[in-house]
Amino acid sequence: MPKRTDIHKVLIIGSGPIIIGQACEFDYSGTQACKALRKEGYEIVLVNSNPATIMTDPGMADHTYIEPLTVDSVEKIIEKEKPDALLPNLGGQTALNLSIALDEAGILSRNHVKVIGVDLEAIKRGEDRITFKETMNSLGIPMAKSEPCYSLEEAEKIAGHFGYPVVLRPAYTMGGTGGGIVYNVEELREVCSRGLDASMIHQVLVEECVIGWEELELEVVRDATGKKITVCFIENVDPMGVHTGDSFCVAPMLTVPESVQKRLQEYAYRIVDGVGIIGGGNVQFAYNPADDRIIVIEINPRTSRSSALASKATGFPIASVSTRLAAGLTLKEIPYWRDGSLDLYTPSGDYVVVKFARWAFEKFAQAKDRLGTQMKAVGEVMSIGKNFKEAFQKAIRSLEIGRSGLGCVKKFEKMTADELRTRIITPNSERFFQIYEALKKGVSVDDIVRLTKITRYFIEQMAELAALELELAKHDFEGLSDELLIQAKRDGFSDKYLANLFHVTEKEVRERRLALGVKACFCAVPVSGVDNAAYYYSTYAKDAKDEVPVSAHKKIMILGGGPNRIGQGIEFDYTCVHAAFALRGAGYESIMINCNPETVSTDYDTSNKLYFEPLTVEDVLAIYDKEKPEGVIVQFGGQTPLNIAQQLKDAGVNILGTQPEGIRLAEDREYFRERMIALGIPQPESGISHSLEQAVALGRKIGYPVMVRPSFVLGGRGMAVIHDEETLKRYAVEAIQVSPEYPMLVDRFLDNAIETEVDALSDGTETFVATVMEHVELAGIHSGDSACVLPPVTIPQKHLDTIKHYAALIAKDFKVDGILNVQFAVCHDKVYIIEANPRASRTVPLVAKITGVPLARIATGLMLGRKLSDYASYLVPKCKNYYGVKEAVFPFNMFPEVDPILGPEMRATGEVLGIADSFELAYFKSQKAANAPLPLEGAALISVNRREREYLLPIVQKLHELGFKLYATEGTSKYLNEHSIPNTEVNKLGEGRPDISDMIKNHALQLIINTPKDRSEKLDDGYIRMMAIQQRIAYMTTIAAAKATVAGIAAARRNEILPKSLQEYQAGM
Repeated sequence: MPKRTDIHKVLIIGSGPIIIGQACEFDYSGTQACKALRKEGYEIVLVNSNPATIMTDPGMADHTYIEPLTVDSVEKIIEKEKPDALLPNLGGQTALNLSIALDEAGILSRNHVKVIGVDLEAIKRGEDRITFKETMNSLGIPMAKSEPCYSLEEAEKIAGHFGYPVVLRPAYTMGGTGGGIVYNVEELREVCSRGLDASMIHQVLVEECVIGWEELELEVVRDATGKKITVCFIENVDPMGVHTGDSFCVAPMLTVPESVQKRLQEYAYRIVDGVGIIGGGNVQFAYNPADDRIIVIEINPRTSRSSALASKATGFPIASVSTRLAAGLTLKEIPYWRDGSLDLYTPSGDYVVVKFARWAFEKFAQAKDRLGTQMKAVGEVMSIGKNFKEAFQKAIRSLEIGRSGLGCVKKFEKMTADELRTRIITPNSERFFQIYEALKKGVSVDDIVRLTKITRYFIEQMAELAALELELAKHDFEGLSDELLIQAKRDGFSDKYLANLFHVTEKEVRERRLALGVKACFCAVPVSGVDNAAYYYSTYAKDAKDEVPVSAHKKIMILGGGPNRIGQGIEFDYTCVHAAFALRGAGYESIMINCNPETVSTDYDTSNKLYFEPLTVEDVLAIYDKEKPEGVIVQFGGQTPLNIAQQLKDAGVNILGTQPEGIRLAEDREYFRERMIALGIPQPESGISHSLEQAVALGRKIGYPVMVRPSFVLGGRGMAVIHDEETLKRYAVEAIQVSPEYPMLVDRFLDNAIETEVDALSDGTETFVATVMEHVELAGIHSGDSACVLPPVTIPQKHLDTIKHYAALIAKDFKVDGILNVQFAVCHDKVYIIEANPRASRTVPLVAKITGVPLARIATGLMLGRKLSDYASYLVPKCKNYYGVKEAVFPFNMFPEVDPILGPEMRATGEVLGIADSFELAYFKSQKAANAPLPLEGAALISVNRREREYLLPIVQKLHELGFKLYATEGTSKYLNEHSIPNTEVNKLGEGRPDISDMIKNHALQLIINTPKDRSEKLDDGYIRMMAIQQRIAYMTTIAAAKATVAGIAAARRNEILPKSLQEYQAGM
């Protein structure tokens, strides 16, 4: 079949912000779709609200709309652009749900838009729990016993019939949102209530619980002729009961009999035929080896998180192939490196892939580290090895959690075997480290299999690793036999782990193994669907042969950002990808190293050469020694490459751009303070303490409140605003425990200050600042969590000039060659420096999109020796008649026990962007895009601490003028009455009924303004905020956000919001 000629303009809906359950795998799949459609000659209209992605760069689609992903927004875009077709299955659950809503509203038919890639009825057959069950029954596919419910009463009745425990699965959700395993009626009421709210159709499936069964997945592709292929067989190591996004998994299946795999494939093919998928689909099964029973759990009739993993695990670009199939091609018309065409594809490869999740429980003190059917991971890594042990150990050292292997974890080494037995019963983020320590302490494989229900093979493999480590520990390094060292390397033990084990340096381990001829060999993963493409991985396996050729071209290596986590997300991948593009354009062969399967940087065609490897000294040096590039870029991958930059340089690696010493000195607060004094740049009074006594003395000297933090962190890890000495003492012990090798910093907290930041380019002599970003929240909220506007709206020109001047002074003093992020605070008509980071920051893609200045590409050129003057035509910001407001997106719905209060430690998983002709409208759009739309009318609850009430009056006066009915808690109500603002006092919790809780549950409120109070009222405050999230009520926790909210509401009531593409904004249209 040739490509379709009845369509010419295709609308692609993206997945929106990075959230738990829907991360940057959809940036990867959406970017592949754009590239594939362009190659086939189609015009592309893209709508997505996420500014951090490559996908929303103006060069990726013909018409790029960074707009809220809502029915009314997309309807206006459809009416304006008049696309012929909609491709809905590459933007995750968000795009699927939105496409169904557009269809049911009649918008698609009214505008003659065809849906390609998947039948919308097929989506319902996969997503609606009732229709899915009916479809499976008609196909003869076995399922768990289940019944749908639409109310708590129905859920209780069904669960009573099935018997506890039961699994709750909300319809039309992702990442298990709102679901879970419940063991009693109380838990059922709590989880089911959440699930009904989370479901688009208010439907939850109550399902028989099959905890402990094996969880298995197939990634299948089908074309319009009905031809089907299985791209990948994935085996989850964690049994049923842990969400697949949290589960440790392997590909291919290592323990599942061939006969069972064939049955799974036969079921999967029946399902994708019955559902009517064209393109990729993921089918999840549960298998009970005890009675050989298989049941289907669910199907994703779209590219999914597992699609990204399957693509990278096999070299099969599922999103690209799915897009081409949606455009009318068949599998027979797409090339396959082994057998000619993709209709003949079968999974192959003599390697093992391991995926391991990355969590962020440390960011949420109140969150329980417990894994279940609702996903909690914020990222993941993928590793490739010749065997399970090697791949598993590579995955662990890829995680960026300060561990280079499974053992040597002090807190687990201190535990007894019985304590560890108890810990491993409940799935948690540390479970496999606990299992490893338990094995070292003599707990049997039988015991662990019985307690965890993990398949015996995987525990046996871990037991062999533990036994080898115990054998290694019997020797000192000098007495260690060559044979044992070689065996350790073949089993995946890293140089760094062995160095820790033997109390020697990593360099000593490296030199000894190299002297023995033990060095990494590199093997290829061929790419399907294209001609002559591959990417590479390392192995120490016996008899492995190096099969990766090295070219004579001049080349440069880029170190990626590793796994997504809070504080370091997709923004850094964006910068790395642009570096690869820039290097190609400059005539260099670009070499990418990264271990994140979700990203565009690990797509086969982003760089000339991709090594799918951990970002450690050992792994990077092995590639550097093989490829011998002219240099390595470390500025773009966030903290990950910076952590190893100095060691790489010490080992002889040529670091391009700003040198590691300069980066480190900028992060050394004592040195930084001295340099700012020398440069005449004001900074808050501060000091550095190495002990509790010093910290207390500094607090008394500086005066409260103070900002405290450990040194050398990203994402505000461990930062806090402290208001009294008692809290400071408690923090000092914890902070020094967090970063034992670094001192604790104590700064005067600039109360009521406006925080700003810049991303600057410097060639060592000249500096360019594209724009100044103004944070909406006042100083004290982490920059990654604060809404921000660019260009700024309230900062006087004299301060903007000062900010740019200070940035230039710092860039020159720190010998910045490339890119620099500097944060300032404006307080009492004076500009203070907060910190400077001579590396790419998370705001680079945001600034690039709003100003039109390609920061990452220019920074790459500067590192290659070019000057800013060479880019004069690019250094002209385009944001003269419009504003962009970035708003952070948080995972609080996944952690219902966590108070959603913001502070200096970052908690956001992603961000959205609102663009409009005014700040007020841009802010309004940003809230809508963040799925927290501001009400245009209704009732507002006001509960503000005493310190901030003086700033409250203009806000509530405006709300009153807009017709909002005002409710307030006792103290705030009294204050409003004193200033003649009509309001109704409402009871706090425990002070009589009806109270705040009743009002929230009865949907009597549309807006909540609640700033944190003192500790005596913390419970009341936290409950209000948590309830607001559960009930989806717009809530503000800062006066600054409340002020912007009221201005946004007023602007939206005055103006009609019409969509405009990014290309139109940048062209001044």
